[in-house]
Amino acid sequence: MSKTTRTALHVGAMALSAFLLASCGGHKEEKKDDAAGGSRQTVSVATVTQTSLSRTVNASGTVSAWEEVPVAAETGGLTATALYVDEGSYVRQGQPLVQMNDVLLRAQLRQQQAQVQLAEANAARDAAALDRAQQLKERGFLSQASLDTALANQRSSTANLAAARAALSETQTRLSQSTIRAPVGGLIISRSVTKGQIISAGTELFRMVRDGRLELDAQVPETELGLVRAGQSATVTSSEAGQTTGSVRIVTPEVNATSRLGLARISLAPGAQLRPGMFARAEIAVSDQAALVVPATAVVYREGKPGVYVVVQGDAVHFVPVTAGVRNGDRVAVTGVQAGQRVVVQGAGFLGEGDHVTVAPAAAPQAQAPAPASAPAGQAAR
Repeated sequence: MSKTTRTALHVGAMALSAFLLASCGGHKEEKKDDAAGGSRQTVSVATVTQTSLSRTVNASGTVSAWEEVPVAAETGGLTATALYVDEGSYVRQGQPLVQMNDVLLRAQLRQQQAQVQLAEANAARDAAALDRAQQLKERGFLSQASLDTALANQRSSTANLAAARAALSETQTRLSQSTIRAPVGGLIISRSVTKGQIISAGTELFRMVRDGRLELDAQVPETELGLVRAGQSATVTSSEAGQTTGSVRIVTPEVNATSRLGLARISLAPGAQLRPGMFARAEIAVSDQAALVVPATAVVYREGKPGVYVVVQGDAVHFVPVTAGVRNGDRVAVTGVQAGQRVVVQGAGFLGEGDHVTVAPAAAPQAQAPAPASAPAGQAAR
């Protein structure tokens, strides 16, 4: 082999070695860059803030009357001759509801009125006789025995008059009771009497809702019962009758030992389309409380658990489990984070633990473009 050939082979070997060395060094630098940074995703972040949120307690129950009033007959043995109202009627206090046959009672009333008149006449006669007997006794023309007799007759006639008047008053009362009237104003919700029925004393004829007022017997979990107070406002919703408003009238002191539910009675607003026996749900506004809030889109789920990605150490993210609470618009109350921490909002669903991110700058508000100035009058546009 010539000297020229050997020199050419030596130069080629050196060039190949330099190329291979450069290739290996480049791969090492590339791997180093990959390990240091990884694939960075550009995300937007928001700060965990503390604010005051309105808290509500959800409950459900049955609509009932504020006060149910049974209407019954006070006198009995009479036939119902007229019915003036039916179910669904709204009546005022003292309004006639049922008229019973009062012919016999009116006859007894006339008879007792006559007996009162007779007793009054006898009382007047005996009172005059007693007065004359006293005058004669003073003059010595009448014995003491005759005076005593006149006094006894006067007392007897006075007693008879009182008894006649009492009997008359009883008949008048029974006569007034033959017309059954509403004891209070309200809504008739049931009727159990028919025309021609012989009514017994004490028989319930109607059932009323006093003043037409309804309320919801809302069942509240015992864990939230302490938050509910009388006077708090509530929104009541029914799938059949729509939505109405109300306020808590009273919270009963007892908790059911089996269901662990307490009872809050919510007075419903007048004019509600709800009816007794309906099922309804209530949202009771209990109070305002301090809470940490984040954008709702920042909350993601990993292995079925909610959490947020918190930006730590400059550009790395760490998944922090949270418990979501009350939602207010596009923000949700959470526990498990601290005020001032930065959480990922846009792009949180594509991250994993320890990923590095690039935080996008906050979008500056766009300035409104100035309106083009109008050309002076008489100057043509060029």
